[in-house]
Amino acid sequence: MEDFSFDQRYLSALRDQDATAENVLLSRFSKPILCKLRAQLRSPELIEDACQETFLRVLTYFRSGKVLDNPAALPGFVHSVCRNVGLEFLRSHTRQSQLPEDAPDPPDRGPSPEGRMVTEQRKGLVARVLDELPERDRQVLRRIFLDEEDKEVVCAELHVDAAYLRVLLHRARTRFKTIAVKTMAMRGE
Repeated sequence: MEDFSFDQRYLSALRDQDATAENVLLSRFSKPILCKLRAQLRSPELIEDACQETFLRVLTYFRSGKVLDNPAALPGFVHSVCRNVGLEFLRSHTRQSQLPEDAPDPPDRGPSPEGRMVTEQRKGLVARVLDELPERDRQVLRRIFLDEEDKEVVCAELHVDAAYLRVLLHRARTRFKTIAVKTMAMRGE
């Protein structure tokens, strides 16, 4: 594309709705604007609409009699309008609706302070009960339930088959439950 400098005469031609000046604007900026909008928007229809909206806003700006202090700043002006239009289209076509700025904060859906305290107490109880178990039971329960290791890996490292691992798990869980019930009874829970 030939080198073209934007000057005050060109901006005046845009203001006066000169078709040649408008065609030059469209031919010079269509491709860069489409590339920029493709990076922001996904839908081809939205990209095309945003491109048309960008040119409409630029031409409306000059037709209303407004001018740029520096005519050489026209490319930057067009690209900034394009960016703003792209962001507007992105916001208006997102899947989740945007909350107004003055909307109240959404309620906290996390656990309540009491719920967090109960969870911490349960963690402490589990840790105490695990400490009272024999080493092998503790290791099996931790690896299977807490660390969520693959049962085949645990079987290989303990040198047992899957059927015997089930027996070990059953025994460890039974011992865990017995100790937990006894501990809770002693504490009055």
